[in-house]
Amino acid sequence: MLEEAKGKRIGVLYGGWSSEREVSLRSGKNVYDALLRLGYKDVVLIDVKRSLAEDIKREGIEIALIMLHGSPGEDGTIQGMLEVLGIPYTGSGVVASAIGIDKFTTKHVLKSLDIPVPESVFVYKGDEIDDAIRRVEDNIGYPAIVKPRKEGSSVGVEIVWDRDSLRKVVKKDLENYGDVLVEKYIDGKSVTVGILGTGKNAFCVPSLELRVRGREFYDYVAKYTEGYTEFIIPAEIPRESEEQLKEYALLFYRTIGGRGFSRVDAVVDKEGRVYVLEINTIPGMTNLSDLPKEAEKMGISYEEVVEYILKSAFEEP
Repeated sequence: MLEEAKGKRIGVLYGGWSSEREVSLRSGKNVYDALLRLGYKDVVLIDVKRSLAEDIKREGIEIALIMLHGSPGEDGTIQGMLEVLGIPYTGSGVVASAIGIDKFTTKHVLKSLDIPVPESVFVYKGDEIDDAIRRVEDNIGYPAIVKPRKEGSSVGVEIVWDRDSLRKVVKKDLENYGDVLVEKYIDGKSVTVGILGTGKNAFCVPSLELRVRGREFYDYVAKYTEGYTEFIIPAEIPRESEEQLKEYALLFYRTIGGRGFSRVDAVVDKEGRVYVLEINTIPGMTNLSDLPKEAEKMGISYEEVVEYILKSAFEEP
């Protein structure tokens, strides 16, 4: 597969117009540089714009390596376009991408698989704020975490401690991002586990625990500013919790048809119980990103991770 790819023109799709554009630019450039180091000589960076279909045709792209975070590159939109164009692309397909980016749908699928998740309330854009607050207080209580339905990199995510802060944050997120998920706050360790490969060949790399300094939680600043987060690999959680996390992650990944690579985020409480939060079907590949660090702990280099990603363009879930 990879020898075949060396004879084709590879387009690294990055940038775009989502709230995660800057992270995507860094991820895409890192992956582009890695491909050149690996000997893939015919590689071009494409900053995704509305003219993407024309840009791909003009550049003569034969394989699309998608390194976009957020919509439209991580939600199935660009994947569908590439299928219509008949161009092989990396990462998960239309269905897995659409499920992965949508926190509401993700929650439903996880529950259907009997994978533990924090209790939550869905708030839709047209809902009355007072009604939403009553549902949160009746079903979750405080503290709670407010998350936009389809944003990544913790954009728009805030912890709320009382009714006033809940009202303020929900109102702001509804206006800026649309539908909102309000989730029960789990007092525990923030952990993540990366996945490489496809189908029966998929496997988990070591888990990673995120210890944040100077921030309330693992927000956008903590994720992408050096010095705010300590990475513990493997996570300092009970062995049984580690095994359970990996079992849940692979089950969810395979169920939705994940391909190539992903990252599953979770919280492990003080009793060692694992609560799965979400899946990221195109996790970051920056210098501070989790997946490359986890893979490195297993002896898998950054360049090898990139080749797992590239190989997924030729794989079926």
